[in-house]
Amino acid sequence: MLSIGTHLPSRTTVPALLEPKKDTSRDELAETTALPETKAVEGVTVTFSGASLKAAGAEKAANSDIEDSGLSDNVQKLLKMIRQLKQQIAEKMAEMAAVMADKRLSPEQAQAKVASLQSALGGLQAGLATAYASLTEAMKNLSAEDALKAASLMAK
Repeated sequence: MLSIGTHLPSRTTVPALLEPKKDTSRDELAETTALPETKAVEGVTVTFSGASLKAAGAEKAANSDIEDSGLSDNVQKLLKMIRQLKQQIAEKMAEMAAVMADKRLSPEQAQAKVASLQSALGGLQAGLATAYASLTEAMKNLSAEDALKAASLMAK
């Protein structure tokens, strides 16, 4: 049989700790060999590789015609989104063609990968349709010249 005893806080005693003797030789040594004060550095340093800078420049150059168009920020954002979605759809289509051409995969593996790519492709196409609808709605408030400009940028 197990019995559990209880201790009331008033009955619990903690032994007192004794103060250790002070060693003066250690304190004197610490004073004579003091380390120089270090300065705390604040902030974060970020370094970009040449490839990332080149890629960022290429992306900016790819959308420079949209940014230079003078259209509203909302329309520019939608045009950039449409271009990005078109690019992603093209990449998924290329991946799907590569999977279908890969003879090392069993038919079941190929079918599973193609189904996965088709699902991702469906999501991208739905996003593209939504972006087109939003752009069409935004173009209703544009002048005829700006609407023509937006339509030509959308076609690229």
